[in-house]
Amino acid sequence: RGYPGGYDKDSEIKGVEGLDSETLTVFHAGTKRDGDRLLANGGRVLNITALGTSVSEAQQRAYAGLDKIDWPEGFARRDIGWREIAREQD
Repeated sequence: RGYPGGYDKDSEIKGVEGLDSETLTVFHAGTKRDGDRLLANGGRVLNITALGTSVSEAQQRAYAGLDKIDWPEGFARRDIGWREIAREQD
């Protein structure tokens, strides 16, 4: 899925609307609209960032938001922040 291979384009992404909050933001990078449908347009399609009182809490909030997105063709990293979280736990 994606780099270094080709990207799926025009796959529908559901569940993004309403995710933004005081502690979570969804950034669109490779999306496009087709009427009321949100579609992937290749590359790094979405970025989700979150705030928390710790990196661990921010990570949990970001992944909770990610889990609400319905996009079977998508791929998400689940290793972001692990080094800092390990330092927090020491």
